[in-house]
Amino acid sequence: MNMVLKVFLSMSFSGALLILALVCGERFLKHKISRQWQYYIWLIVILRLLLPFGPETNLMGKTYQAVDEAITQNTSLSEAQEPVNAPGNVLPPAVGSEPDNENTNSPVEELVTAHPLKDITSLLINHIWLIWLMVALGMLIRKVTIYQGFIRYINAGLSPVSDMGILDRLSVVAERVGIKKPIELCVNPLISSPLLIGFFHPCIVLPSVDISEKDFQYIVLHELTHYKRRDMFYKWLVQVTVCLHWFNPFVHLMSREITKACEFSCDEAVLTKMGYGNAQEYGNTLLDAMAAVGRYKENLGAVTLSENKQLLKERLGAIMKFKEQSRTVKMLTFALTLCVLLGAAFVGVFPVAAATDRTTRKPQVAVDKTPTQGNTSTSSKDYATQAERYYEADSLPLFEITFPRLDENTQKKWLEKFYADEDFAFFSVAVCWIDTNSALFTDFAEKAYDDEEMAFFSILIDCMDEAELELWLDRALEDGNWAFQSMLFDKLNRSEEFDELEEKQKKEWAEAQTAEYRAVGVTMDGKDYYYQGQLVNIFLDIRPNKSVYTLNMNPKGTVNIKIVRDAENKITGVSYMTEAEVTELLEDMSDPDDK
Repeated sequence: MNMVLKVFLSMSFSGALLILALVCGERFLKHKISRQWQYYIWLIVILRLLLPFGPETNLMGKTYQAVDEAITQNTSLSEAQEPVNAPGNVLPPAVGSEPDNENTNSPVEELVTAHPLKDITSLLINHIWLIWLMVALGMLIRKVTIYQGFIRYINAGLSPVSDMGILDRLSVVAERVGIKKPIELCVNPLISSPLLIGFFHPCIVLPSVDISEKDFQYIVLHELTHYKRRDMFYKWLVQVTVCLHWFNPFVHLMSREITKACEFSCDEAVLTKMGYGNAQEYGNTLLDAMAAVGRYKENLGAVTLSENKQLLKERLGAIMKFKEQSRTVKMLTFALTLCVLLGAAFVGVFPVAAATDRTTRKPQVAVDKTPTQGNTSTSSKDYATQAERYYEADSLPLFEITFPRLDENTQKKWLEKFYADEDFAFFSVAVCWIDTNSALFTDFAEKAYDDEEMAFFSILIDCMDEAELELWLDRALEDGNWAFQSMLFDKLNRSEEFDELEEKQKKEWAEAQTAEYRAVGVTMDGKDYYYQGQLVNIFLDIRPNKSVYTLNMNPKGTVNIKIVRDAENKITGVSYMTEAEVTELLEDMSDPDDK
């Protein structure tokens, strides 16, 4: 299965556990803690569902490790049972009888070939992420299309309010909420409830302006509270999460809970500003809004005053029970927030590095690396076939079990293939079975070092002991190979020593460079260069292989010079740059294609 999909499924499962815990918890604490807390606490769950990060030790990681080890051990045990007709244990056929070729497959191979549809199933499993992605994309496109249709419908029947008295009342409420940005006020008689549209250019849409001043104040305050809290962004973040986790019923449950919590928390925020003594009047406003004659009720992506009758009934009950939170409840809320955060961290996700970590450790599998004499060719052929099959099926665990049974030549061919294809996962699985003192391991370490393939060399050094690492470090120090020095110092937990060495090397190099320049008449004063007492305008020093160059420009300078080096990179002199050379240099610097 695709590694990204594995991580995503673990995120979905982690989120499901948190959703279940929050839903159960809110059933007991619904009227005891702040509704705004019940609304915003879902952000932690959404982040758990969208961000593939977590501590190294977590529930998902432990679960993956336990399942992975169980599969590997079961496979190994079944292969270690040595059935009668397993390779290397075949009884000689009776005289005059034909050998039975129907049951000559090893137990590990039977795991893959037991069912005639296994190859098709394996192909579907390995590409199931495409189905997930297409469904998610289709759902998101559908939601966006519905929202665009909704906005077109609203705009088609939209009439701006021009009554200065009503607009002044809107400004007063906006100033009270703390919104300085201009807010549009429009009327559309076809909508069923007041609503707010527009992410960056907010517009409050009313079914009618023929409402009392008190109702108008509550309605506008409610919608402006939605805008100030960026509830539309929150709502679309939830929609994106639902699209990505479309297969998870708990995520759809979370979406419904957030929709309800959004309105409850907004009601609470309104009453906090207006005073809890106005709860009954505010409830009457909600009832009046629900009685609107409009018929269009689709509000995906918008925030409304009233969603539906059932939710309105719950909101009215909650409004009458709203009261200021005590200090004890606030402390309880803080403690619950910490619990949810710690729970999200504890559940965690499938560790992306788990596959790499697993491949760098040798599993405890009893492997007989010496095939039974007389059946060597048959065993090698069988194992080679199995290895090919497992590789095509992208099955790391089964390939890992089969690889040590291959002969050295076949192992070498596989390693060469992984190296050429830059297949780091299978290379890691294979190389951990090779003796670090063998010629095969040494050859690939030499090859990776000479080719400066740091990724492959990093995999190889994970299998080396400290003594061998020290030998490679001595070689890297002798060759002046900074990249490999850094990797080896880090592997030996001596990063600080490398930093000190690097600083010292830079200082020595700078001093040697200054001495070389001085020998040909070039001196330095800070960042300024002088040649024969004259301040240099353009200073150019290009190494023969053009891999490193020094260019310094000082508009106050009067001469343009360049350093002359031989093929061995030694400075032989200084020459003045011609006007043509200066022009070419400046053109190269200004040419965007060369940058």
